[in-house]
Amino acid sequence: MPPVLKHPGARVDPYQEVKTRIHTQLLNRLNLERLSQIRREEAEPELRSVIGSLLEKEAEKTPLSLHEREGIVIDVLNELFGLGPLEALLADPEISDILVNRFDRIYIEKNGLLESVDTGFKDDRHLMRIIERIFSTIGRRIDESSPMVDARLLDGSRVNAIIPPLALDGPVLSIRRFRTDKLGVSDLIKGRSITEPMVLFLKAAVACRLNIIISGGTGAGKTTLLNVLSSFISDKERIVTIEDAAELTLRQHHVVRLETRPPNIEGKGAVKQRQLVINALRMRPDRIVVGEVRGEEAVDMLQAMNTGHDGSLTTVHANTPRDALYRLDTMVAMANLNLPDRAIRHQVASAINLIVQIARMSDGTRRVTQITEITGMQDDVIAMQDIFVFEKTGVTSEGAVIGRFRSTGIRPKCSERIEASGIHLPAEVFEHLQKI
Repeated sequence: MPPVLKHPGARVDPYQEVKTRIHTQLLNRLNLERLSQIRREEAEPELRSVIGSLLEKEAEKTPLSLHEREGIVIDVLNELFGLGPLEALLADPEISDILVNRFDRIYIEKNGLLESVDTGFKDDRHLMRIIERIFSTIGRRIDESSPMVDARLLDGSRVNAIIPPLALDGPVLSIRRFRTDKLGVSDLIKGRSITEPMVLFLKAAVACRLNIIISGGTGAGKTTLLNVLSSFISDKERIVTIEDAAELTLRQHHVVRLETRPPNIEGKGAVKQRQLVINALRMRPDRIVVGEVRGEEAVDMLQAMNTGHDGSLTTVHANTPRDALYRLDTMVAMANLNLPDRAIRHQVASAINLIVQIARMSDGTRRVTQITEITGMQDDVIAMQDIFVFEKTGVTSEGAVIGRFRSTGIRPKCSERIEASGIHLPAEVFEHLQKI
C-alpha cells in the first residue's frame, strides 16, 4: 500500500483519493439502515461485486495494481463495518498498544518496542468518525463538551480518546489491548522475566497470605504479574477484585469482580475505587485484589490489610520499591485524614510485606528487578531489604539486555511465617544466581 500523507501540506495520495471516492459512491448507493442490521459475512460478497465495478471505472483515470485493488476493497469494507485503518492492526495478536498521535501518525507497541506504521486516516474528520463509532457501540459520547473519554471495549481492551480543543494537533486515540492467551508462570520463566527460585518464594508468600504490592512503570507488565501471582491463591478462598477497567482474569471459581463507573453525561453517577473497596469489606472476602491503587482508596486498602484481610494484592505506578512507598504516602494524604507522617508510614510498614518491582528493559523485555521485604520502622523511616535483584551488566551488539538474577543471601523475616504455614523453602532458594 502506498504510504499515507505525513504532513497536512503534502501532495494528495492517489490511493487515498481513490479509496475515498469509492467509499463515497458506495454510501450513496447503500441503504445504511439495512446495512447496520446485517453481518459483514452476509453482505461482503455483494459489496465486493459493487466495489469491483466502481474500481473498473476508476481504472480509466488512476491505474491500480491487483494488490492495490484488493487493498481498497478491504479498506472500504473496514470503513463500512469496522474501524477503518485500525482493523488490520487489531487483527495482529502481537500488537499490545495502538497509539494514534494524529490522523497520519500511528504507532504500535509490538514485542515491547514502539514502532511507526505506514497506515493512517485521510484527515481529522475521518479519525473523528472512527472515534465516535468506537464509543457509540458502548453507549459513550465524545464531543467538545466531553472531550476526554476513557472506556473498556467489549473485548476487554482499554481505549482513551482526547479531542480538540484539549488536543492541539487533532484527535488522539490510544488503545491498550490484552492477550486472549493469558501468560502463566511458566511463560514468565521461559521469557526470563523471573526465575524458578523467585517464583517458589512468591508462591509461598501468596500461600501464607502476605500482603504484596507489584510496582512498575507504564507497560512494565504489572497486570500480567498480578494475574500470575493471583493464580497461587487457593481455589477454596473467596476473592473480590476491584478495578478501574477490568483486566484481571483470575482462574479461581469463587471470584467477585467489581469495576468503577465513570460519571454520566450530566457528570453524576460516578462510582470510585474507594467506594468499591469499602463495599468489598462487607462482602466477606478472603482476599481483596485491587488492579491498581492510584488515589485515596489506598487508605481503605491499607486498613483492610491491617485488620484481618491478609493476602491482599495490588499494583502501583512507581520506578523503585522506595518510590512505591512514597506513592502510598501521597495517596493516603489525598484522603485528607490529617494523619501525622509517622502514623501513615507506620500503617504502611505494618500493612505491606513485600514489594515486587518489575521493569521494561530497553530491548522490550520485562524483568522482575527486585523482590523487597518491608521489615518495619527505623525511627521515622520504613525499613526494607532486597531478597532478590536483577543486575543489568550490559547490552549485546543486537541491543539485547544482559544481566543476572541473584538472591542477596538474606533470609527474609517472613520465612518464619512461611514455615509456620507448613511450607518449606530450601536454603538454596536464597543462594540463587542465574545469568542471562
